[in-house]
Amino acid sequence: MQCAETLRVQAYFDGEVDAVSALEVERHAEHCAECRSLLEHLADMRARMRRELEFPSAPPQLRASLDRVLDEETRTATRELTARAPPRWRAPPRWLTALGGAGAALAATLALFLVAPWGANPVLDALVSAHVRSLMPQHLTDVVSTDRHTVKPWFAGHADVSPVVTDFADQGYRLLGGRADYFDHQRVAAVVYQHGPHLINVFAWVGAGPSLPQYTTRSGYHIACWKLGNLQYCAISDTGWDELQGLTRLLRAAGAEDMPH
Repeated sequence: MQCAETLRVQAYFDGEVDAVSALEVERHAEHCAECRSLLEHLADMRARMRRELEFPSAPPQLRASLDRVLDEETRTATRELTARAPPRWRAPPRWLTALGGAGAALAATLALFLVAPWGANPVLDALVSAHVRSLMPQHLTDVVSTDRHTVKPWFAGHADVSPVVTDFADQGYRLLGGRADYFDHQRVAAVVYQHGPHLINVFAWVGAGPSLPQYTTRSGYHIACWKLGNLQYCAISDTGWDELQGLTRLLRAAGAEDMPH
């Protein structure tokens, strides 16, 4: 009879399980000859495919088409955020006024840089990967509860941080639970919310690395990031910008209330 852990072992090999599940699979494989053999077979097959198969690159026309689509998505997100963003200053600095048109162009460039997706950023890539993994069956939550007094204490033994956890069901954001993830060399806390048909992952970890953009889009997912104390937060979802920002405002307000004064 086939081992009941076979499917999870395959998901582990493909990097599609969270840190807690990965540890469980590794411990299981130590004592299960069938699953250990399966991992060896998968590794051998992957090595042979990489060695023997040719992997042609995408044609230049296709890459150019994808770049245009991504650029248009970035411009659309930038226009939406810029239209909703409150003014940050009352008057331009004297040096900007003096520069005239050149200064205005520079200001527009800086504004676009602040909200547009950055280039290669391993943390953002890890966020998207973790979010996509969570959408697989039985990968969304390790602790399932709408009660913050159940979810928040659970992170004490499973993550390196204690994130803001609040149920905003009255405002349309229902707390589903939480799970532990792993990236940036940390056990990251992930709090999961549902807004209509959309799932929102809110990741929290010690933000010791480079700063992240406040708003960006990656692989079709919207990402909103902010810092609270020494913690870095990022919310990611395929929901609209208004809905994602609504949750981030609620979480930032709740976090500010919990901060020591």
